[in-house]
Amino acid sequence: MQNTPQQKTKIVATVGPACDSYDQMLALVKAGVNVFRLNFSHGSHEDKAQIIKHIRAINATEGQNIAILADLQGPKLRVGEIENNALDLKVGDILTFTNEKCVGTMEKIYVSYPNLAGDVRVGNIIMIDDGKIEVRVVDITKEKNVKVEVTLGGILSSKKGLNLPDTKISLPALTEKDLVDLAFIIEQECDWVALSFVRSVKDIVILRSKLDEKKSKTKIIAKIEKPEALVTIRDIINESDAIMVARGDLGVELPVEKIPLIQRDLIRKCIHRAKPVIVATQMMESMIDRVKPNRSEITDVANAVLEGADAVMLSGETAAGQHPALVVETMRKIIGEVEQKEYRYNREDDLNPQQHSPSFSSDAICYNACKLAADIKATALIGMTQSGKTGFMLSSYRPESPLYVFTKERTLVNQLSLSWGVRAFYFDQETNLDSMIDEQISVLKKNGLVKSGDVVINTGSTPVHLHLPTNVIKLTKVE
Repeated sequence: MQNTPQQKTKIVATVGPACDSYDQMLALVKAGVNVFRLNFSHGSHEDKAQIIKHIRAINATEGQNIAILADLQGPKLRVGEIENNALDLKVGDILTFTNEKCVGTMEKIYVSYPNLAGDVRVGNIIMIDDGKIEVRVVDITKEKNVKVEVTLGGILSSKKGLNLPDTKISLPALTEKDLVDLAFIIEQECDWVALSFVRSVKDIVILRSKLDEKKSKTKIIAKIEKPEALVTIRDIINESDAIMVARGDLGVELPVEKIPLIQRDLIRKCIHRAKPVIVATQMMESMIDRVKPNRSEITDVANAVLEGADAVMLSGETAAGQHPALVVETMRKIIGEVEQKEYRYNREDDLNPQQHSPSFSSDAICYNACKLAADIKATALIGMTQSGKTGFMLSSYRPESPLYVFTKERTLVNQLSLSWGVRAFYFDQETNLDSMIDEQISVLKKNGLVKSGDVVINTGSTPVHLHLPTNVIKLTKVE
């Protein structure tokens, strides 16, 4: 595929009924999508298998490296069916939440949380439908029902989600549904799996063990949407392979005014640790049914780019919106406008190799390769990686030169599509370092990415056969 957009900040698009055919997904790729998200809160495995088939066909026939991100539902709490699909709740109304399945009325409402009565306390706040309705726990009965008083009214309809900002829930991070979905995700060899409602590093460790049992190479994204996760966020980032700033539930469970600085801080921490970070939720929400975004949405996307996010994500905008390709194209134009300007987020002071890092030496090589590439205005910065570490590390320094990463691990070729600025190539030759560098430059030359007379910077390791961490920088003038 020629002339495919190559913005440095990547675009993640959610697949849904509005864009799940081959032609529709191809149109999104042409518009600028780098990663497709499959939301396992909706749809069947048969549907997902067909979507995965489409993505792989696009990669094969169009020469793309589009990654597949499988997003687990997690312990999402919901009310059940509501009578006539609408209850008009007024401030002061008393409701009863129960675990007994029933059609919800002003008398009783089913909640899909077996241990609600055991976890909540009198006085705890419960938010419904993304905070549009708010209730306060006033009593917990012997029958393990929870009586609540409405403190913020509204229309309650069926299947709306619940958030418990004051409560530590006891549900496992991986529900029974998630385990079934995870088995399918592993079988399908998806590139990334996102774990919802992460509360502690233990949640990531459990998921990692499930992947390791099956020798899966799928990488883990921790979705940050619970206040508890922020308490041990450094450990969660270190244990995960990437982070998603899931602002939807996070903005319900925390005061909304805290979200901008939390987002900025999470991006900063992820960049420090060379972990890709996605900013998600409501980025272009108005374009679900409009052809132009709100001005605030334009600024929101631009700010995520300026803060250094690896990727920005679309949810309902592409999954259920009226203009999926247009919203991707619009987002890509915003990214491009910000990236082409002189402005660069100043990372001189905070993005240095960290001496406490177990890979400090190779981190320093990557750092100085990026600086050298900037100093000589290199046409290309070229990395080699077997584990992905060098690719993620080079990306984390946000180099000015175009970044190309070569790897013999096929799974990494797509996985690196999530990382800022990276364009990856499959490369399985292992001769000597000079020959490998010459061949990589030749590949870039054939693809029109470098030309005779250009100066490029390569990183690599020697002796080649030992597969050591990155330990070499080489400057080459393209012949």
